[in-house]
Amino acid sequence: MSRPATQPVSGMRDLLPRDAARRAYVIRAVQSAFQLYGFQPVETPAMERLSTLQGKYGEEGEQLMYKVLKRGRKLTQALASSATDDALADMGLRYDLTVPLARLVAAHQQELLPVFKRYQIQPVYRAERPAQGRYREFMQCDVDIVGLESLDAEADVVNAGVSALQALGFDPSSDFRLRLNHRAVLNGLLAASRVPPALHATALVAIDKADKIGAEGVERELAARGLPSASVQALLRVMSNLVGQKPPAMRPLLAEALAGHADGQQGLRDLETLTALLDVGPAGPALRWDPLLARGMGYYTGPIYEVQFPDLASSGGGGGRYDELLGLFVGKRIPACGFSLGLERILLIMETRDMFPEALGQEPQVLVAQIDAAQARGAHQIAHRLRAEGLRTDLFPEAAGLRRQFRYAEKRGIRFVVIIGADEAQADQAALKDLDSGAQVTLAQQETGAHLKRLLRAQ
Repeated sequence: MSRPATQPVSGMRDLLPRDAARRAYVIRAVQSAFQLYGFQPVETPAMERLSTLQGKYGEEGEQLMYKVLKRGRKLTQALASSATDDALADMGLRYDLTVPLARLVAAHQQELLPVFKRYQIQPVYRAERPAQGRYREFMQCDVDIVGLESLDAEADVVNAGVSALQALGFDPSSDFRLRLNHRAVLNGLLAASRVPPALHATALVAIDKADKIGAEGVERELAARGLPSASVQALLRVMSNLVGQKPPAMRPLLAEALAGHADGQQGLRDLETLTALLDVGPAGPALRWDPLLARGMGYYTGPIYEVQFPDLASSGGGGGRYDELLGLFVGKRIPACGFSLGLERILLIMETRDMFPEALGQEPQVLVAQIDAAQARGAHQIAHRLRAEGLRTDLFPEAAGLRRQFRYAEKRGIRFVVIIGADEAQADQAALKDLDSGAQVTLAQQETGAHLKRLLRAQ
């Protein structure tokens, strides 16, 4: 019998202590930023009913969804009946955190406030081809506001996301762009280019790839998707006129292109209002209008937004308004919008730019050494005393030579070591050694924690 494979499944990863600590550091910063804006935490299961997930993500999303086979007798019966793939499965791993939120709101309407502000930080699963910063299991950090029509909601979720990036050390004026568009503007441009309404959704899928495949690639894909040649050329002309323009210059160009399309004109007014709201917050310096931004999800209905880093091919986060999605679960229209940060890509950029602090706030601050097995009780006792005083304290797990324990401390990045031998134990004292300077002092055990805190503050 061969040995089991030791590597994780392709597109998924083991996280060793350093990477796990960095991940926790980023999550803490994001949580704090979201809480600063008044968002409340929720969690949902990793698996949802397949009927909950399907029909919400567009054609490409459907292909990337992980489906979970039926179990036991149900699976046996489905296999015996030569069932289709969908008939063999009844659940799926969550593809994002937005559709599960819609189900949660529908299930708990009576328990939630009419305007519900939630954040959620959990992994999602997509059967994508693994690449740098792209995994099959990855963490999303979402903020959403349910029950509010006003563009104030968009301003709140976007600024909360940008505040999280600021807390991690990113400068909105130089480190990333916040691309902004509106689905009604896109639909108006498609209509103005005489793209048949039945082909709007498929056209948006192609347009959404513009930053990856370029204008020529978009042209080829639009043609391959059956758009009339005249519509393709008209759409590309409009888009080429708009690319790279800032809002003041883009406004008259869009107004001209959307003449006669009421929904598109309203979308343009929404963009102007939202821009004014974002300009007074942290997102303002990063803001750019981008008429090519489409966002691939099929459920967006209004403003859409995306964070783009110059050193990352894919987006670092994004979101939009999805006023129709909750109605699929509730039976009535409930407005909602949200913003999501991609944790894995943020981590990748921070590592590339060397943005992590040396101390992540999780490492032990002191090691209690054991040099005599007869003094084990005393070593455990002072370790617990230091922990009770709020000091992160590691206890070497057995009596050993000090050189070995000092090497262990250095590898863990622990500067201070508490030593209790027979003499110290008898006098109710402890020796405190600074491995950086080599200095060592002997203190009363009850004073050790206070003295150590003073040394740590002075670092």
